[in-house]
Amino acid sequence: MNMNKSIVAAALIAVGMVIVGFTLKAGIDNIAFRDREVTVRGLAEREVPANLVTWPIAYSIAGNDLGTIYDRVNENNEKIVKFLTSNGISQDEISVNPPDTYDATSNRYRSDSFSYNYSINCTVTVTTKKVDKVRELLNRQSELLKEGIAFSNSYINYQFTDLNKIKPEMIAEATKNARAAADQFAADSESKVGKIKTASQGQFSIDDSDSSTPFIKKVRVVSTIVYYLED
Repeated sequence: MNMNKSIVAAALIAVGMVIVGFTLKAGIDNIAFRDREVTVRGLAEREVPANLVTWPIAYSIAGNDLGTIYDRVNENNEKIVKFLTSNGISQDEISVNPPDTYDATSNRYRSDSFSYNYSINCTVTVTTKKVDKVRELLNRQSELLKEGIAFSNSYINYQFTDLNKIKPEMIAEATKNARAAADQFAADSESKVGKIKTASQGQFSIDDSDSSTPFIKKVRVVSTIVYYLED
């Protein structure tokens, strides 16, 4: 009887040792597995046309009589607005900025090279989604010269404002490219890609495609993902 009890006890101990052994092995394998990882980056890029443009049309008038200068400013502004509205730009897309006046008579340090008493800087600004129309009118600005307006173009700002529409597709593309990089690394190291440990989406950037085409934007995002590696 005692012998049977001893045999049973020994068997239980043996089974317990086997279970403990498997548990320890699984734990060790799990630790080793978690120590193996690869960090990859997935890039997604896309060229898109700008869908918003801000176009300042600036000019200056100098003279000795403020009343005369004021009348010329009104005439010029009317000519510019007429040029714009008659060519597809709506009134609500045009803003006439307040004039900036320089009074040389009140400047005790005025230069003798400035021969007028007053100078007024004026700007008429177009803000519109009609990017192609603005590009067309930029090539026709000489028509304003014929009207006697010596204009200058300040910085024309092209923007892309529909980022949220393309974000999901670009994030998916960046993630796919990151996985492809991880798969290649795993193949080269004779291992397999496991679960994701961490993932971070980089900030989106929107830049000019190049300096000669500011109306074409390059949208870019980089996702960084850390994968576990398995044998």
